[in-house]
Amino acid sequence: MSQEELLTSGTAATHGRRPEFQPTMDPPDARFVPGPPPTTPKDVDSLDVWGFTDTTFAVNDKGNVAVTGNRYDGLSGQELPNLLPWFQNVTKVSFDPADKHISSYPPAIPEPQVHHDFMTALKGRFEAGQIDQTPACRLRHGHGQTQEEMYAIKHGRLPRIPDIVVFPHDDEQVAALVQMAVRHDINLIPFGGGTNVTDALRCPEGETRVIVSVDMRRMNRILWIDPINRLACIQAGAIGRHIMEQLGEFGWTMGHEPDSIEFSTLGGWIATHASGMKKNRYGNIEDIVQDVTLVSPSGNLTHTGAAPRESIGIDPRRWVFGSEGALGIITSAIVRLYELPEVQRFGSVLFKDFTMGLKFMYNLTQTGKIPASVRLVDNLQFQFGQALKPAPEGAKAVKSKLEKLLVTKVLGYEPNQMVACTLVFEGSKQEVAEQEAVVYRLAKEVGGMKAGEDNGKRGYTLTYGIAYIRDFVMVHHYIAESFETSVPWSQAMTLAARVKQRIRDEHHARNLPGEPFISCRVTQVYPTGVCIYFYFAFYYKGVANPSQVYHEIENAARDEVLRCGGSLSHHHGIGKLRLPFMNQVLSPAALSWRVAAKKALDPTNVFGCGNLTAPGVDP
Repeated sequence: MSQEELLTSGTAATHGRRPEFQPTMDPPDARFVPGPPPTTPKDVDSLDVWGFTDTTFAVNDKGNVAVTGNRYDGLSGQELPNLLPWFQNVTKVSFDPADKHISSYPPAIPEPQVHHDFMTALKGRFEAGQIDQTPACRLRHGHGQTQEEMYAIKHGRLPRIPDIVVFPHDDEQVAALVQMAVRHDINLIPFGGGTNVTDALRCPEGETRVIVSVDMRRMNRILWIDPINRLACIQAGAIGRHIMEQLGEFGWTMGHEPDSIEFSTLGGWIATHASGMKKNRYGNIEDIVQDVTLVSPSGNLTHTGAAPRESIGIDPRRWVFGSEGALGIITSAIVRLYELPEVQRFGSVLFKDFTMGLKFMYNLTQTGKIPASVRLVDNLQFQFGQALKPAPEGAKAVKSKLEKLLVTKVLGYEPNQMVACTLVFEGSKQEVAEQEAVVYRLAKEVGGMKAGEDNGKRGYTLTYGIAYIRDFVMVHHYIAESFETSVPWSQAMTLAARVKQRIRDEHHARNLPGEPFISCRVTQVYPTGVCIYFYFAFYYKGVANPSQVYHEIENAARDEVLRCGGSLSHHHGIGKLRLPFMNQVLSPAALSWRVAAKKALDPTNVFGCGNLTAPGVDP
């Protein structure tokens, strides 16, 4: 059930919301334990592409893109006649939709390493159904969702994957597994939703020890909800969409909604130091998590309570944020809760160009009336959103034509310059009314115009559907990926322009076909700056080793990001993909401290995922 449905259904359980406060109440007395997470048989994850198996993009008999299923409003079950022509026009490449780069998935799978004593110990502690050595399971646990990994499983191979996948049920089993790994010199790699986009899950090729992927998704319960203190204890393997649905049944939310919420887990959010689309209202993951439990080879990082704030010197819990599987296994966290908002409304604004849109966002951050989500797409992404619309018919077609004439001919918006901002307002009726008044006044002051609630809702929810397009276009010889950064306000425009130009220059220098697709959007705002999210693709037919070429250009773009004062990452993390850049953003002493912290918790490198050591620093 979506948040909007929860807000209007009246199903929120009254015993879970605002119990009468008693000053002498013992906190455990207020807690209650929800049931298990929902089970939905139709929610089957694809193994070789992003998303659910019931949703695909494909070219139909008429030569148009069609979307299967009914999961995503405005997209599923629709025919998108404008998408391919538009994409070909942007990239200056004409291709036959019948000319496909057919996937050879599954690739050749390396034989597993064997450690008999460890396997005997494992079978003595875990049930048979908790241990999986099938090739398909091992393969899926050996990669995340970077273009390099997805290209490799379809058109190449992964030289090293886990030898065993283990599914623990509780903290005791996790602790037992870690100690087995210490005794037998085994490499453990934690696994959540498998959505990582930094190569963090890719197994080190030179690893000769047995590698065990520890899949946490059976540890998926909300252990308790404390409505008095507005806290919940949730196991690390809980999937985002289930957390949202279960908390919503009792009138609560964490408010954390990353783009990957349908598949990613609480433990993954903490391990990657994640951010969500509604950060403005609820905060980033470090603002939401009050306490965290991690099982390490040296023992458990635990805490006696979850105070609102405390000063206890160097706090090992803070090391867990961004640890990316290198220190141990996150098993649970205590998170802050917020009541479901009284009102949720969407909105959108059109601006004549990206500069106006960015000025609006800057002015908005100075007011203290920022909506839960504010996202600005550049002109190319705006066009992309239009190309993803079904062809209107009847009265809708007439209305669409009149609206276009009004915007472009009467009001003077240039189709190749205009941009859009999508908005999500959440809070009390008064809060939302105040935010809307401020937003639309500021938009008008810089020449923007309201574009309606429907466009705002579509723009927000489209995030989940467009994630499928990366794997769809790969079939048609396009390779694509995204990357992000954060940057101070004063450098935002320069960074966006220079990164786009650097990609064009790198693309042309390699004589690649056509033109690159390169666009960006501003996804989060802060008083001091913004997060900018880039999308980049190019046509690769006839290009030798296109995945490596993409990687080289992406690294060049990342180099330009750093030159322009941007961060190495805003919320994706580092993994192995960005690790070579770490010595440009941290001093040698800071890098050495990271390694020393690792050795303190994991002296024999049981958690040898390879996501920590930068060049020039001893492991």
